[in-house]
Amino acid sequence: MKYVSTRGGGLQKRFCDILLEGLADDGGLYLPTHYPQVDAATLARWRTLSYAELAFEILSLYIDDIPAEDLRRLTAQTYRAEVFGGRPEITPLHTLEPGLHLQELSNGPTLAFKDMAMQLLGALFEYELGRRGEALNILGATSGDTGSAAEYAMRGRAGVRVFMLSPHGRMSAFQQAQMFSLQDANIHNLAVRGVFDDCQDIVKAVSNDLAFKKSRRIGTVNSINWARLLAQVVYYFAGYFQATKDAPGLRSASPPPEGATPAWGGPAPAANDLPRVSFTVPSGNFGNVCAGHVARQMGLPIAQLVVATNENDVLDEFFRTGRYAPRGAAQTHATSSPSMDISKASNFERFIADLFGRDGARVHSAFTSPSFELSAAEKAEVEGRYAFASGRSSHADRLTTIRTCQQRYGRLIDPHTADGLKVALERRQAGVPMIVLETALPAKFAETLREATGQEPPRLAGLEGIEALPKRVTVIDNDVQAVRTFIDAHVDPR
Repeated sequence: MKYVSTRGGGLQKRFCDILLEGLADDGGLYLPTHYPQVDAATLARWRTLSYAELAFEILSLYIDDIPAEDLRRLTAQTYRAEVFGGRPEITPLHTLEPGLHLQELSNGPTLAFKDMAMQLLGALFEYELGRRGEALNILGATSGDTGSAAEYAMRGRAGVRVFMLSPHGRMSAFQQAQMFSLQDANIHNLAVRGVFDDCQDIVKAVSNDLAFKKSRRIGTVNSINWARLLAQVVYYFAGYFQATKDAPGLRSASPPPEGATPAWGGPAPAANDLPRVSFTVPSGNFGNVCAGHVARQMGLPIAQLVVATNENDVLDEFFRTGRYAPRGAAQTHATSSPSMDISKASNFERFIADLFGRDGARVHSAFTSPSFELSAAEKAEVEGRYAFASGRSSHADRLTTIRTCQQRYGRLIDPHTADGLKVALERRQAGVPMIVLETALPAKFAETLREATGQEPPRLAGLEGIEALPKRVTVIDNDVQAVRTFIDAHVDPR
């Protein structure tokens, strides 16, 4: 398997090279040259596997430069019940009512779905750096949960240092405490005077300075790193298998209808005689739902991928109108679902590359312009061939959904998951199970939970006084050079 830039420049590369590299040299994101196809027989076999075994099967389709026995060991060490809340399913499905489910993705060390990929990424980094005898200085940006998940996954890892940018004062108190209370010498937190998009722009600017990037061995953990997105593909398959366990057995896939447009790299992915499900995904940077797009392109029978946004609704606007117009910092709202306070969705470029038929020049033009707009035919493709839909949620919607979910289903959910559930209820299709991806545990957003329910959300043992722990963080201006200077002062010289 080889990987290419969404913008068409540079050479085809192997997985372990792009694992350590992050962004492509031309500023694009890496994608595989094709999506491996899975048929009904493969799906039938995979549904009997443990989560770790399923992860190995899927990852091995994309990774051929790590020996199979090593990759199997890494997935087995990562996806263990004792790491993910004691749950053997790792991402268990919680049924709210027949045909409506929450998929628990927040049982990891930092209580957010980012752990699902970040724990594996930490293991992959340590493994590959050990093989090469090298070090990596990770530069990342977080709007809330990526930072803590990355830091908990990388703390104490040999050969790895982390420089994590976050928007100063724009995360919940719990999110800040999870990150800033870490005292590990290889972890550095930089609170940027700005919004998440400013942090993300700095990461991209540093990554696009090829001389600096290569001389300082800069890598990324944001979902612009293909390895992170690939790890997230696994839980779509796991969710599908759980939601369809009582459906008729998977039968042989029928061929696509005559004249159907094939997906990139293979036949049309959803065979008509397989049970289908839909997923609703709370979305900010588009990485979580982009993993669902990859799963669908591989052949997972997904009826709809529903993108749920908060008041920062650039993606909802795109899926409704076909126009993508990122907003500046002044127009990016600070909301009660802060991890979604993003107006420039980096991973969106991966989907657009597929939509544009891997036309690198057109992708480059689209993402270096203030905005772009689809043709009527392309918009129809987004809704038809790629099966995307969207919706929007507000603060009032979040409060109502949290309260209603507790009263009707006896389940407490966080504000981001509430955005997803609100939109899912609007987009459900008769006879098609809907899975809402849970993004975090309620304890991380106590203020909003108190407002919605009048109660303090429960905390896991050991986290009761996390906000009072000593903090280790440097507040910094929204300035690329200031970040470069800090990195130079703390970089691993190897």
